[in-house]
Amino acid sequence: MTQTAAAAGGTETTGGADGRREIGVTELVLRDAHQSLMATRMALEDMVDACADIDAAGYWSVECWGGATYDACIRFLNEDPWERLRTFRELMPNSRLQMLLRGQNLLGYRHYEDSVVDRFVERSAANGMDVYRIFDALNDVRNIKQAVQAVRRVDKHAQGTICYTESPLHTVQGYVDMAHDLMELGCDSLCLKDMAALLRPQPAYDIVRAIKESVGEDVRIHVHCHATTGMTLVSLMKAIEAGADVVDTAISSISMGPGHNPTESLVELLHGTPYTTDLDDERLLRIKEHFAKVRPRYKSFMSTITGVETEIFSSQIPGGMISNMESQLRQQGAGDRLRDVLAEVPRVRAVAGYPPLVTPSSQIVGTQAVFNVLMGDYQSLTAEFADLMLGYYGTTPGERDPEVVAKAQAQTKKEPIDVRPADLLEPEWDRLKIEACALEGCDGTDEDVLTYAMFPGVATTFFAEREQGPRNVGVDPAQQATDELAGAEHGKGPVTGPIDYSVTLNGHAHHVTVERA
Repeated sequence: MTQTAAAAGGTETTGGADGRREIGVTELVLRDAHQSLMATRMALEDMVDACADIDAAGYWSVECWGGATYDACIRFLNEDPWERLRTFRELMPNSRLQMLLRGQNLLGYRHYEDSVVDRFVERSAANGMDVYRIFDALNDVRNIKQAVQAVRRVDKHAQGTICYTESPLHTVQGYVDMAHDLMELGCDSLCLKDMAALLRPQPAYDIVRAIKESVGEDVRIHVHCHATTGMTLVSLMKAIEAGADVVDTAISSISMGPGHNPTESLVELLHGTPYTTDLDDERLLRIKEHFAKVRPRYKSFMSTITGVETEIFSSQIPGGMISNMESQLRQQGAGDRLRDVLAEVPRVRAVAGYPPLVTPSSQIVGTQAVFNVLMGDYQSLTAEFADLMLGYYGTTPGERDPEVVAKAQAQTKKEPIDVRPADLLEPEWDRLKIEACALEGCDGTDEDVLTYAMFPGVATTFFAEREQGPRNVGVDPAQQATDELAGAEHGKGPVTGPIDYSVTLNGHAHHVTVERA
């Protein structure tokens, strides 16, 4: 498959060599797998040696960009995310490169004016992107439309995404209705995105089957599940039986926990069934062995969830956020507060009208849950949560608590809205370009302007330090053991004293100090 063919919208999966229906597989190891397990810290240099095998393994697509990787590149790794994309394009010329795009939020945490969305899609396509999985955190289709149109204009693959969640308001028919709305925008395919491992086997079958029957059997459906609750490999199988065309997995050495189901397990699961992946087993083994050697380097960032957590059915926190929240709380010496926060999340979600929890809504709801646990219920609202309550992120599935809406109005001095949030934005590209180009180290390209647009505070530091080259935050396991031993010998005991929490969202750091009980 050439790069041109990879980018084309007509991407049929065909029958396997033995007549079984071929199920496409999207490999997640270069993006969501390490985002979910190790807080998005994997350096590019730890990925490149696996790219030849990934390129030749037979995947439908390779997810390698978007989501939190862009932020992590400039915030933690001193790495240009555009250079990462160009490197993947060069090393995997036969693969469809796929990214996760937050609709009108792009890869940031606010809504951007339409011309900025257009410019981002144009530049990412020019740098090598093929498949755009486009979602909105609230499932508000109005916030997806502009990005879909932009992808179609550059002749790439636009995948409209339905964020799966459970609540008293979410039904199979509601997901079918959204599928119709997405296809009317001109999407090339649909994705049922289960970001928190909530998709049980029967709903997986029911939703996929209902979309196929209502929208059309020829609509291409991809299914994305995390593994946190321990049952979603069965869900993928039921989705396949219902007609799903492509499923997402991660190579086994970077899988499970709050991550994803293992690619090799899916291959084995389909033996003796009417379905096949036609993936190259020898290539998969080499990919597995490569990342098995890489994984120990990121021990300090690894999620502590290594088994099954069915409690996620209550909190609904997605895998990528759990590992980042754990990492952040541990850094503040407060890892023991995680379960308190997880218990508070569903209560905050109900107040906010039952939004799906996926970036940025998961961070917004999760951060407010932290504030409630530490300071009391809604004694202080983050600016982002206030905007969510007032409609500045879009329409939530249910009614928002009027008392908290009133608090948001009083705090922000803003009125609630019901229009598409981006409709209120003034053109901003020219201003962003002037501001970005005034920064030390900015090279004046559209790519640098986009980096500034999405992460203005972080970009300022990144541009100034970019010439120092990428940082690999992984640690050699032998050195890690030596450091731990040295800490023990020097009597390093448990952390005492007050806990300082620092939660960064939309470029703003929120600081709270709490005395230990």
